[in-house]
Amino acid sequence: MSSHRQCCAPRIKVGLNLVSGSELEARSGRMDGYPDRIARLGHTDLDVFGLCLGGNVFGWTINEERSFAVLDAYVGAGGNFIDTADSYGRRGPGGAGESERIIGRWIAARGNREQLVIATKVGSSPELPGLSQATVRKGAEASLARLGIDRIDLHYAHKDDLQTPLEQTLKAFGALIDEGLIGHAAASNYSAQRLEEALRIGESDGMASYVALQPHYNLIEREAYERELAPLCERHGLACIPYYGLAQGFLTGKYRADTEQVDSPRAAGVRERYFNERGFAVLDALDAIAAEHETAVAAVALAWLREQPTVLAPIASATSPRQLSELMASAELTLSDAERERLSDASG
Repeated sequence: MSSHRQCCAPRIKVGLNLVSGSELEARSGRMDGYPDRIARLGHTDLDVFGLCLGGNVFGWTINEERSFAVLDAYVGAGGNFIDTADSYGRRGPGGAGESERIIGRWIAARGNREQLVIATKVGSSPELPGLSQATVRKGAEASLARLGIDRIDLHYAHKDDLQTPLEQTLKAFGALIDEGLIGHAAASNYSAQRLEEALRIGESDGMASYVALQPHYNLIEREAYERELAPLCERHGLACIPYYGLAQGFLTGKYRADTEQVDSPRAAGVRERYFNERGFAVLDALDAIAAEHETAVAAVALAWLREQPTVLAPIASATSPRQLSELMASAELTLSDAERERLSDASG
């Protein structure tokens, strides 16, 4: 059995090689009608939109009908990259896996599987925790059933499992790749040390090699990623696909010191973490740059994140098509060097 270390296509910057819609059509025959803002995902054959739609709200803060509306709006605007997990929905009435079920019913209703890149995760569901060989396989099979598809394009280890040898986890992912049940394996919430070790093990025969990292990273949460993980991603050519790209909503600008409390299950935590001098300095810089571009604060925050050297596509979720349109604007927004520096200085 050979190692699952896929060949890497040439890229302009780590994890981000912009290609035209015509080039994509020639490559895959399935991207007709998509815009130019498409990038190759690291060491893979996956071409993805510059904003990944987060499915964490599906079946939790929005119901199936509203989830369908958001998904329709995302694809209608050119998006093709959808992120979920076997644990998403656990806080809603449908329980863990409901996000995947909603996405699966939407795919079945729209008949658009071939236009999409589907990412999901295993390891954090209360019903199937950890990353043992058996858990990884059961997780993949259950996710496939809920999504109603025959292959997961990108399957993440949702968080590191220190009780399970990395060899066991990577061998399980490797077997799933061999069988065609997943396309590629990726990591989320790994320390730099453990990720480095996993990448070393992934070079061995029979082991999957992680092709992407999903870390907690945004304009205001920078140190943990930039200090150790970003250099690692650059060395190994991993695509960074950060979650909480909008700092749980704070970087949308809806949280202000002089406004009414936001009605959100995350509101208390956001106020505790970000209502300080640094947080408001970041909002001031975002406000000024958004005004100059006549766009939303959220679009500027996501554009800054997308333009970081190792970042491929930030993940962001939306609860309505109107909210989504503000996020999608980030994929077309290019910041000047001075604007990026101003934002970095405000959050540094």
